[in-house]
Amino acid sequence: MRRRHHFHIDYRGHSVSATVETGLRPVVEVLVDGKETGHATIRDDGPLVVPIELPTDPPTPATVRATSGPGVPRCLLIAEGDLDSHVMAPRLY
Repeated sequence: MRRRHHFHIDYRGHSVSATVETGLRPVVEVLVDGKETGHATIRDDGPLVVPIELPTDPPTPATVRATSGPGVPRCLLIAEGDLDSHVMAPRLY
């Protein structure tokens, strides 16, 4: 059974959203400011790192780390130069 889980964070003035679709072929899509910037297929229950860029001047490399299970999926935003990762909050739509 396929299920979609949505996550979001506002970071340095930019909107970063991720959708984790679970099921037979789990997929992760990442949008920055409403534009798709990353897409990957999860091969197992381990974490998947999707590289993205934040449209700053100069662009800031970042990654979204997504886990599809076991249990409820989770997403973290990790920006280059930051010592901490940022938890992306789940959204219900």
